[in-house]
Amino acid sequence: MKKLLFVFTLLFFTNISAQSYQFKITGKITSKKEKTPIEAATIHLERIKDSSVVSYTISDEKGNFSLAGKSFHKDLKLFISYVGMDTYTKSIPLNTGTVFNLGSINLKEESNLLNEVVIKSRAPITIKKDTLEFNVKSFKTKKDANVEDLLKKLPGVEVDEEGKITVNGKSVNKILVNGKPFFGNDPSITTKNLTKDIIEKVQITDTKSKSEAFAGEKGDANNKTINLTIKKENNKGWFGRVSAGGGTDKRFEGATMVNRFDNNQRFSVLASTNNINSPGFSFGEIQKMFGGGNSVWFSGNGGFNINGRRFGGGSGIIRSKTAGATYADEYGKGFDVNANYFYSGSNSNNESKNNREYTLPDRKYFTKSTSKSDDENHNHSIDTEFDIEIDSTFLINIKPSFILNKREGNNSRQSESLDSNNTLTNSFLSNSYSKSEANNFQNTIDITKKIGSKGAFIKASITNQIDKSDTEEINKSTIEVFGSNASVEDRDQKSTISNNLNGLNTKITYRFPLVAKKLFLDAKYNYQRDERENKEDTYDFNNTSQQYVDFNQNLSSDFTYNDIARTPALELIYKTKKWRFNFETGLVNRTLENNDKLRPNLSLQKEFNNLALDAGFRYRFDSKASIYLDYRLNNSVPSINQIQPFENVSNPSNIISGNPALKPTQNHRAYINFNKYNWQAGTGMYFYISGSMFKNQIVSNTTINNDLIRNTTYTNTDGGFDFWGGGSYSKKIKLDSITSLKLRAGSNVSIYKNFNILNNVKEGAKTTALRPNVRMTLEWNKLISIETRYDISFSKTRYDINFKQNQDFTSHTFRIRTKTNFPKKLEYRNDIKYTYNPNVVGFNKSAWFWNATLAYSILKDQGTISLKAYDLLNQNTNAQRRATANYVEDSQSTVLQQYFMLGFSWKFNSLGKKGKIRDYNFHF
Repeated sequence: MKKLLFVFTLLFFTNISAQSYQFKITGKITSKKEKTPIEAATIHLERIKDSSVVSYTISDEKGNFSLAGKSFHKDLKLFISYVGMDTYTKSIPLNTGTVFNLGSINLKEESNLLNEVVIKSRAPITIKKDTLEFNVKSFKTKKDANVEDLLKKLPGVEVDEEGKITVNGKSVNKILVNGKPFFGNDPSITTKNLTKDIIEKVQITDTKSKSEAFAGEKGDANNKTINLTIKKENNKGWFGRVSAGGGTDKRFEGATMVNRFDNNQRFSVLASTNNINSPGFSFGEIQKMFGGGNSVWFSGNGGFNINGRRFGGGSGIIRSKTAGATYADEYGKGFDVNANYFYSGSNSNNESKNNREYTLPDRKYFTKSTSKSDDENHNHSIDTEFDIEIDSTFLINIKPSFILNKREGNNSRQSESLDSNNTLTNSFLSNSYSKSEANNFQNTIDITKKIGSKGAFIKASITNQIDKSDTEEINKSTIEVFGSNASVEDRDQKSTISNNLNGLNTKITYRFPLVAKKLFLDAKYNYQRDERENKEDTYDFNNTSQQYVDFNQNLSSDFTYNDIARTPALELIYKTKKWRFNFETGLVNRTLENNDKLRPNLSLQKEFNNLALDAGFRYRFDSKASIYLDYRLNNSVPSINQIQPFENVSNPSNIISGNPALKPTQNHRAYINFNKYNWQAGTGMYFYISGSMFKNQIVSNTTINNDLIRNTTYTNTDGGFDFWGGGSYSKKIKLDSITSLKLRAGSNVSIYKNFNILNNVKEGAKTTALRPNVRMTLEWNKLISIETRYDISFSKTRYDINFKQNQDFTSHTFRIRTKTNFPKKLEYRNDIKYTYNPNVVGFNKSAWFWNATLAYSILKDQGTISLKAYDLLNQNTNAQRRATANYVEDSQSTVLQQYFMLGFSWKFNSLGKKGKIRDYNFHF
C-alpha cells in the first residue's frame, strides 16, 4: 500500500508541475492532380527534439481532418502522408491554446516513383486498401520488449492473459513474418520470441488462404492475420534464447530457441522440457508466469491445444517436452518453400471428482464419482507448403502434412448412484489400460488461374486424407445393483480396435465477370467422400486358459461407413470501394452408407437433399468504422454412433444405441459485427451479435429404470436455439508526457435453449448468461504498470417442466497485475487473482491466487537471474458448477500447487547489416 501511495503521489506532482500546450489543427487534404479529396491519409505530429509521436489521426471520406490535444513540448512538426503521394511537412510552434487551420493541402504524386531511392514512411499508421499498417517506431515500449508487448500498444489490438490476440473484437488466427508462416502459423511462438527491435511494420488484414489472396477473393471476415515485416538491416544473422530453472517440489523447466535469418531464408530450432504445465516455448520465466502457459494459471487442466496442434496430453500435472524446427526459403522467382517439424511428449496424472443432481419427471437422484488417470503421449508432426507462381496469373499451392501419435495410459473410476432418499442403488468400479498408435496424412493442392483483366479466374482444389489408428485396451469393471433385484456383474475384457479413414474433398470454381472488377458470378461444384472402417474385436477373460479367448460379439464391431456429399452452387458477388455483397445458394445431395459385416441386419443406406445458403454484406463507413453481416443455412448429418442401430453396452450402467430414422439438422445462423476506432481520440468500440435456430436438432432420448440404469438413443426435435453477443468500449488517456491511462468496459451475453427426453418426457432448458467486465491500465514512464480487471458473471437456467430445477449462478473475479522496473536492472511483477463462486456445493467457494517474480539483470545486462513464486497463498483451485437440461454438476480436479523457482536466462542477437554483430541482449 505504501508503494502504491508513493506512485500516485509521484504522478500527482508530475502532473501539476508539467506545463502543457493545447492545440487544434484542422484542414482538408486533396490530390493536386485530380483535385479530389483524399480519404485515409495519415496526419501526425512529432516532437522535433526526438521525433517521438505526439498525436495522429486519419482523414475522412471528404479529406477533412481535425487533430486536437495537448503537448508538453512547444516545438512540433506536422506530417501528412498517403500511399503514392509526397509527404507534406510543416513546423508547428505551440503557444497556449494554439489553433491552426491549414485550409486545403494539395498532395502531389510521389516524385521518386520511378527512381531506386525509397523514402520510408514515418506515419504511425497507414491504411492500404484492406490492410492496416502500423509503424513500429511510433509505439514506445521497454527496451527488451517482444512482439506481444508491442501489440498491446497498438490501437484496437487486445492481448489477454493467455496470449490470445483480438483486433476490434476479431480473433487473430495467423501471424506471418515477412509474409511467411513462422513455426506453422502458431501465434504464441512468434509473439513471445521475436523482439520488437527487429520489426519495422505490423500489418493487419482479414485472414485469407494463398489462393484467395491471389485470386482477389474475400477473406475470413471473422478472423484476422498479422504480418510482421523485418527491417532489412535486421534480416541477416543469428538470434535466440536459452533459459533454465529449478525449484521446490521438484519443479523444473528448460528451453532453448535458435534462429538464423538470411534475407528470404529462415531456419529455427527449439526444444524445451518442464513439469509446470507450460508449453515450454513461451520463453522467459517472466513471460511464462504472466500469460505464457495456456493452462498454468487458473484452469488446472493439463495439456494445451494451440492453433490445432496438441502439446502434451491429459489433465492435471503434466511433465512435457517439445522440440521443433522450421525452414523457409525462396528458390528463384515464384517458388517458395516452408516446412515445420514438431515433437511433443508428455506424462500427465490427474485426479478428479464430481457430484451431480439429476431431476427426472417423477423424482430426483444423485451420482458421485472419482477418477484417476496417468497418461503418456508422444506426437510427431510434419507440415510443408510449396508455393509455385508460374507467372502473374497462375499459382499452384501444395500443402502436405503428416502426424504420428503414440499414447499409453491407465484410468480408474469409481461411481455410485443414490435415490432421492440418498439410498445407494448401484455402484460402478472400473480399471482400464490402453495403448494406441495413430497416423494421419493429408495433402491439399490448390490451382488458381486468373483469366483476362476483368477479374475472371478458375480455381481447383483437391484434398486427400488418410488416417489409420490401432488401439489395444484392457478393461476390468464391476457393476453392482442393490435393492430387490440385486445383482453383480464382473467384466474382464481385452479389445483390439482399428479405425481407418480415407477422405477426398474436391472443389472447382469458375468466376464470370458480369461487370469488370465489380459484379461476378461464381459457378461452384464440391464433391466430398469420407470412407471410414471400424473393426473392434473384444474377448472375455477365460478362467480356465487364463487368456482372453472368448469372443464377445455384443462388444465387437466390424463395419464400413461412407459419407458422400455433392454440392453444385452459384454465388453472386458485387463489390465497390465502400461495400461488398455476396449471395450463394447450393443443393447438398448427401448419401450415408453403412455396411455392417458382423451384423448384416444393421446395414443401411440413406439419401438426403438439402438447400444451403450463404449471404454476406460488408460496408465501410469511413476509415474509422465498418459493419459486417452474414447469414448461413447449414446442414449436418447424424454421426455413425447416432444413426447406427447398434447397442453399445461397454458401460453397463449407460447403454447407448443409434436411431436410423434420424434426419439431418438444419442450422440457420446470422451474424453482425460493428467496429469503430477513433485514432486521434484513442477511443475504440465494437459489438457483435450472432445466433442460430435449429430444425431437426439431434437430442438424446434416455430412459432410466428404478435401478438407475440408463438406456439412451437419439431423436430429432425443433425449437432449439442459441444467441450470443458482446461489445467493448476502450479509451486511452494521456495524462502527461510520461503517464497514460487506458480504460475498457465490455460485456458479453448468451441465450441458448436445448432439449432432452427423459422417460418419455421432453424437457427444455433455457440458459441466459451475462458477463460484464471493466479494466484499467496505468503506465508511468515505462517504470510502473498497474492493470486491474473485474468480471462478474450472472447465469440463470429455466426449465419448461421442472420449475423446481431452476438455477441461478453468480461468480466474481478480480485481478490486479503490477510491474515495476526500478531500481535499475530490477524487474518486479505481481499477479493476484481472487475468485468467488457462491453457488458451488461441496468445494471451496473462494480462493486467492498470487504469483510473483523478481528478475535482476547481471553481467552488464547480458544475463538475468529470476526468482518466481507460484501460488504464494497456496489456494489454487478449479472448482466449477454447470447446469444442463436434466442435471447440475459440481466438479474439481488436480491443479498445480505452490512452488518457488530460481532461474537464469540468456538471449543472444547478431542480427544486423551483413550479419555484423550489433549488440547483445540478455533477458527473459
